[in-house]
Amino acid sequence: MTLNNIDINEIIKTNSPSRTKWFVPGSIVSKRTINPIREVVCNMKTSPNPDKEQISLALGDPTAFGNFKIPESCNEAVIKQLKSYKANGYINAVGCDEARLALVQKFSTKEAPLATKDVFLASGASDALNIAIGALCDEGQNILLPRPGFSLYTTLSKSKGIECRYYDLLPNRNWEIDLKQLISLIDDKTACILINNPSNPCGSNFSSQHLESILAVAEAYKLVIITDEIYEDMVFGDTKFYPLASLTKVVPILKISGLAKRFLVPGWRVGWIFVYDQNEILSEIRKSLFSLSNMILGANSLLQYSLPDIILNTPEEFFQETNKKLEFNAKLSVEALSSIPGLHVIIPQGAMYVMVGINIDELKDIKNDVEFSEKLLQEESVMVLPGECFHYPNYVRIVFTSPPEKLREAYDRIKEFFVRHHV
Repeated sequence: MTLNNIDINEIIKTNSPSRTKWFVPGSIVSKRTINPIREVVCNMKTSPNPDKEQISLALGDPTAFGNFKIPESCNEAVIKQLKSYKANGYINAVGCDEARLALVQKFSTKEAPLATKDVFLASGASDALNIAIGALCDEGQNILLPRPGFSLYTTLSKSKGIECRYYDLLPNRNWEIDLKQLISLIDDKTACILINNPSNPCGSNFSSQHLESILAVAEAYKLVIITDEIYEDMVFGDTKFYPLASLTKVVPILKISGLAKRFLVPGWRVGWIFVYDQNEILSEIRKSLFSLSNMILGANSLLQYSLPDIILNTPEEFFQETNKKLEFNAKLSVEALSSIPGLHVIIPQGAMYVMVGINIDELKDIKNDVEFSEKLLQEESVMVLPGECFHYPNYVRIVFTSPPEKLREAYDRIKEFFVRHHV
């Protein structure tokens, strides 16, 4: 065989190949990348009852049933940029200037000041988490994660060869952190603490006093905090959301948030990292964030150029109405589920989730939360996520964003299920 008068076979003979057989293994990173939810759910027997319409209380997507919608003004902001033809090209990997400035205008406060250099756009909060963890943690170090906690934290960390150490959240204290146990996990290889407030899967919202206690631990042990606040301000009743960065001038913080949940557009894939570093401790980390942002060249350009109109002009009434609907569904869920013998409901304070404990000893033919979830789907066509997905057995997570009539029907089916299986 010749190519451009070059004898390829002669070249190959001269440079003998070291490989004589095909062998193409998967990469180490891919083998370390495991999603706990997928691991649990894919091994479940998940055939719903064909005689009943399936109701999913498992997916944390507020758009799934069509009863939570973004304001029309936000759609119009995107259409305006689409028609301008100015948002179709490549942009700065850390975010376009217009979007970064809008985020500063919206979120910078006297207690927690921001400048455009502190803002890094990403392809959703998931990508923002990936960049933040990658910037702070090296292979062989450990990261402190909540238990129960969002499964993606584990996926992102383990894929990078980072050891996951889980600190406990206490159900009898509205899922506050067990700070004594948290401290026991810290050593010289601890890179950072990750907290999630308001919480997925717990639906909890920390008080300012508890957040200050967490900050005291981080200050004492000189640890940066990644705070996942994607559900910021999605809280109910008399509770108030406190941005962690507003409570410290000492502890450096990487805040993760985005459009997905508060604006009800998880598919738009726009997230961000805010760097709070009043004492200039994170100069190296800023460089790392910039480097890692260049791996996928940032979030969607169309949505970034639309961000100023979305962030600055969405009426406050939209958020109030969303929270009111979530609070109504939360109260409905607590009332219905608390009436079922064998269940223990931890009252949610925010986000869109409630964690429900199962008294397994009161069920005659179910041995754990995974089997409970399997049989509930098979018999009643109601899908919930077992606590095993969040490293917290014998609980289930319920998403209460369905229309109220769907929730009532699902909870009636769960009650019927317990009547059959309760001792």
